[in-house]
Amino acid sequence: MKDEFLEHLLDIIKSKKGENPEKSYTAMLQQSDINETLKKIEEEAFEVIDAVKLKNKSNIVHEVADLWFHCLVVLAKKNLTVEDITNELKKRQGISGIEEKLNRTKKVK
Repeated sequence: MKDEFLEHLLDIIKSKKGENPEKSYTAMLQQSDINETLKKIEEEAFEVIDAVKLKNKSNIVHEVADLWFHCLVVLAKKNLTVEDITNELKKRQGISGIEEKLNRTKKVK
């Protein structure tokens, strides 16, 4: 199953690459060094953690949306798709997270 909304949003993000970065935050991210986007992901991840700790559902939704958006920017920069991510998650379905992590660690060594 393809997530049409996220794929559409990713297409929009990709389309902003050539736009004026002074008028489009997405264009600015697309044209900046990837490290700038990675800093935003780190920042947004901490904001998700804070929102969860404060048990504020609307802030959790807002901050997770920000985090997902910045992750989509990284996907766009690396020419990946939402389907690449969902396919990876599908591969893991039915496998213990502990087992999956052990298998990943073995591959890296």
